[in-house]
Amino acid sequence: MSENNQKPGLLISFEGAEGSGKTTQIEMLVPKIEALGRDVVVTREPGGSAIGEEIRHLLIRTNGSEEMFPETELLLFAASRAQLVREVLVPNLKAGKIVLCDRFLDSTTVYQGVARSLAQDPVEQINKFAVGDVTPDLTFILDVPAEVSIKRVKHRATDLPDRIEQENIDFYRIVREGYLWLAKSMPERFHVIDATKSPAKVHQEVWKTVKKLLKAVEEPVQS
Repeated sequence: MSENNQKPGLLISFEGAEGSGKTTQIEMLVPKIEALGRDVVVTREPGGSAIGEEIRHLLIRTNGSEEMFPETELLLFAASRAQLVREVLVPNLKAGKIVLCDRFLDSTTVYQGVARSLAQDPVEQINKFAVGDVTPDLTFILDVPAEVSIKRVKHRATDLPDRIEQENIDFYRIVREGYLWLAKSMPERFHVIDATKSPAKVHQEVWKTVKKLLKAVEEPVQS
């Protein structure tokens, strides 16, 4: 803790399959945290920086990207993440801000490591190289069945679905299983929420959990 008694910065990530409601929950959480007098930064993966957004376009929108090999996909995600960590996350966390990230390193573990069947060791090493010592203080997994994910994606009022959104139901099922496996392996960081509930009910659980974390980390500052 710094000499000016600065409150600690926190990194909270939101994970889950497509259509799980991550963006909605982040939007609902921001004003609640700001009402407590804390500065909030919202970012996303891939993206979150000028370089990262260029990589995002390459990953999900470039013509012919459906032919991208899993290894290429893994390295592009890692490149975007490395830029995000150093340009956005580290400075804001050092400034005592609360960073809400729509996906982070766990997405690579699940999407490229589990769903794309890449070997676990290189995925972990590349992830570690990209993030350094930056890991989330809390990660929400918004859990929905594969059938719900696909239905929600189809009903989005957006352009054509991106390359990941176009995957089949078996891919979505593997992604869900991967996230649940992660949650069981690190229960101290992960909080799984049934995201088939209404956004308001999901938010209640998110906010309750975040308030508990804030209280836990700020008590030493206040004492």
